Amino acid sequence: MTLKDKLLARKIYLYLGALFITSLVVSNLIFQKFFYWHPFGDVTLFGAPLFEISVGILPYPVTFLITDLISEIFGKKKANQIVVAGIFASFFSLTIVYTANAVPATIWSPVQDKLFTSVFGNTIVAVFASMMAYLLAQFVDIQLYHFWKDLTKGKYLWIRNNFSTFSSQLIDTFTVVLLLSSFGEIPWDKFVGLVISGFIFKIIIAFLDTPFLYLFVYMLRKRFNLTVGQEIDLDA
Repeated sequence: MTLKDKLLARKIYLYLGALFITSLVVSNLIFQKFFYWHPFGDVTLFGAPLFEISVGILPYPVTFLITDLISEIFGKKKANQIVVAGIFASFFSLTIVYTANAVPATIWSPVQDKLFTSVFGNTIVAVFASMMAYLLAQFVDIQLYHFWKDLTKGKYLWIRNNFSTFSSQLIDTFTVVLLLSSFGEIPWDKFVGLVISGFIFKIIIAFLDTPFLYLFVYMLRKRFNLTVGQEIDLDA
């Protein structure tokens, strides 16, 4: 690989990392708004309407698409590094939010303390719950992705993309809803319904993002002349 190609590959990795961290941090900041999507009508699962879920779930699947793409092109080590960077960024953003919530607002401030606390006051609990779930889910996703990649000898991209994401998203959904319920943020009578609803929604997104993963992998392989299963070593 030429020096020019190596610099381009590092730039792409940097941009993917930026998208990953942005998606993760934003999902933790906007989680308190819930929305509904009823393609099958008003269906209820164990006390929770199907697909009445937090908007925080919208950018979160992007993180799994990006880690799968990084795993495929740049390898397991670089994918794990992005996960660790995401944890650091999330806790750093939590510190900023906590500090902003602690300082008093001026009389003329467009956003007063009560409103700011209402929107961001529960962020600490949300980020803690999300980080615990995220830490488990992302490392499971990366491990399973490379397990299937080795098993299939780099073929059948759709298998490792979907099977790794299904397992990790189940862990993520169950853990975050469990922790939020334990902290009193979500009523227990909606626990099972929210887990099932959130998991089904993420599975749908996982299916939908598979063509995009194929497209991006194809483009990067063609640009860097990579064979199936070959990875770019950014540290070489």
